[in-house]
Amino acid sequence: MLVRLADGCFQHRRLVVLGWVAALVGAFALAGTFGGEFKQDYLQPGSESQHVAHTLQADFPQRAGDTMQVVVHSDTGVTSPDVVARVEAVLAEVAVAQHVVGVVSPFSADGAQQVSADATTAYANVALDRTADELTADEAAALVDPVLAAGDDTLQVEVGGPVATKAQTVAMGSEGIGLLAAALILLITFGSVVAMGLPLLTALFGLGVAMALGEVLRRVVDVPDWAPYTAAMVGLGVGIDYALLIVTRFRTSLAAGQDPRRATQTAMATAGRAVVFAGMTVVISMLGILLMGQPAMNGFAFTVVLAVLVVMVATVTLLPAVLGFAGRNVERLHVPFVSRNAGSYDASRWFRWSRFIQRRPWWAAIGSMAVLVALAAPFLGIRFGFPDAGNASPTLTTRQSYDLMADGFGPGYAAPLLLTVQGSTEDLLGSADTVGAALGEVAGVASVSPAILSPSGETALLTLTATTSPQDVATEDLVLLLRDSAVPAATVGTSLTVEVGGPVAANVDTTRGVASRLPLFFGGVLLMSFLLLMMVFRSVLVPVKAVAMNLLASAAAFGVLTLAVSGGWLGDLVGIPEAIPVPIQLPIGIFAILFGLSMDYEVFLLSRIKEEYDRTGDNALAVADGLAKSARVITAGAAIMVTVFVSFVLGHDVMAKMFGIGLAAAVLVDATLVRMVLIPATMELLGDRNWWLPAWLDRILPRLRVEATEELESGDRLPDGADEHQRAAAGHLM
Repeated sequence: MLVRLADGCFQHRRLVVLGWVAALVGAFALAGTFGGEFKQDYLQPGSESQHVAHTLQADFPQRAGDTMQVVVHSDTGVTSPDVVARVEAVLAEVAVAQHVVGVVSPFSADGAQQVSADATTAYANVALDRTADELTADEAAALVDPVLAAGDDTLQVEVGGPVATKAQTVAMGSEGIGLLAAALILLITFGSVVAMGLPLLTALFGLGVAMALGEVLRRVVDVPDWAPYTAAMVGLGVGIDYALLIVTRFRTSLAAGQDPRRATQTAMATAGRAVVFAGMTVVISMLGILLMGQPAMNGFAFTVVLAVLVVMVATVTLLPAVLGFAGRNVERLHVPFVSRNAGSYDASRWFRWSRFIQRRPWWAAIGSMAVLVALAAPFLGIRFGFPDAGNASPTLTTRQSYDLMADGFGPGYAAPLLLTVQGSTEDLLGSADTVGAALGEVAGVASVSPAILSPSGETALLTLTATTSPQDVATEDLVLLLRDSAVPAATVGTSLTVEVGGPVAANVDTTRGVASRLPLFFGGVLLMSFLLLMMVFRSVLVPVKAVAMNLLASAAAFGVLTLAVSGGWLGDLVGIPEAIPVPIQLPIGIFAILFGLSMDYEVFLLSRIKEEYDRTGDNALAVADGLAKSARVITAGAAIMVTVFVSFVLGHDVMAKMFGIGLAAAVLVDATLVRMVLIPATMELLGDRNWWLPAWLDRILPRLRVEATEELESGDRLPDGADEHQRAAAGHLM
């Protein structure tokens, strides 16, 4: 099928290219018409915090929208008549702005508690009729920018809340650096400007269509705002990597004497099949995230899947078309001093490297595993949680408002706990205040605000402020203390039902809920990896080693990520100078992506080794030859992915930074320590046992061919007249 597809795209290349141009234009048109907004739904389904959130939405319609905090600070005090007049003027302007439904001034009777004890800081609560997710960036900026403009050297004015975060969101912009680095690596790999441009062109077309369609996806699926960054990372990386494999095979076939049409078919029948296998593996592993039952994670998974699918389709359709235009000119614009090929395998540095490892396999295996374990060790101290405004760049208004509130009112004010009180009582408001008074005596509670009764009279709301910051472990412990003992003690003998919610409680529930499903997710992904590799290589020990090495590489990447978010020199280097928590969803996403990417390298390398073993029967020689034949492309592909991932670390978005660090570390570890040291060492140690498979299992196990000469020799023949040498060349990848 892929041969026929490649031949059709090659022969009708003008139509194919025009079709992709039309697809790109159409996708952007759809995005402009039907694009949806981001939704940050991190609530754990069925949890207490989710029930509290739904109760507040239903019983307190005035809280349906988000709240924006206008924070003012003056070293000389904010209660002087001139400062009060300036602040009231700003709030009067805000009160008439679009989407504002109410303003509580710190200088009103209702806002008496909104002035700090030393009277140097105050804040106003601005209630909106929409959430930040329902506002466009321009609408959010229209609310925030006029407020910020009122500040000067004598009066600091900042804005906090989700709307302020939405207003200060900026495009990443660092993708260009990754593209330039990828172009340089391709140029060194191919030695030709034309060959360099083909993977970039294909990847950018595919990614452009995918990102536009991703906006339409947001209309039907809850997608967090960090998902497109990650999808762009993965889509750009795999798009260039997949095209690299096909272009490399195309050039090899041209050098073997095939004409451009036959070389394109050969490349598609071999490297093209590997690309489809690798792409579908990423898709399947990402869909495994659906097992976590998290709305935000589902949207993330669908966004990445969309990006991978579109760039994969671009690789097997658009690339054959542009190869048709390039033809033998793929070697044009040669770069001086850059080799066009890898030279003799027997004399290559990779062959010598493999022999070096194989002469001392125990040392290589133990040493590489020791390094992986050492890199993974910091992961034991990881702290899960959600970054908030306190982790943002100090230059942003959300961070400055957070710091002012923490300094003026205490660290717990940034994210208070929300308690709903319900029950059959004649005086629900009074009963709720009684509960609040009891909870105010609990260690770790700074204050409990007077209860607010819902319009229906069925629910009362208590706002509890902790003495510690939202990301402090003590605040999470307070949530558990309230639920387990303090609330039951405060409601004993009553018919009241009190539930604890709010951002910190949601984090506790989400972390516990996701953690409970981790064995299912990891077990499913690893089992699939084992079965796929066993079907491809007809071996038991090869997939066992692959699963173990995937776990080691993932753990090492998580360890590097933990170091980066713990402050210190690595944090300073990547722009995370202070310790921050890691969302528990992030390691899951990294593991799913790494699994798909590592399967690509795994199949590519082991296919070369198995091919040589079947030809010679010499395991040691097969390992050395297989590594020599595949190492150059693996190294180039991994280098491209690492540079693309690292480029996202240069941006300001914390989630993008963490994903970039984790994925870059994962790919780097996988392509170096695992592929170039641990695999040849363990393959040498096991010898012929690498390819052992019980006869009974061989009979019942389905056969999965990633590279197949049968496709060329039966249903998808090369054009008539192809000689046997060309047909044989089509049976080998790279």
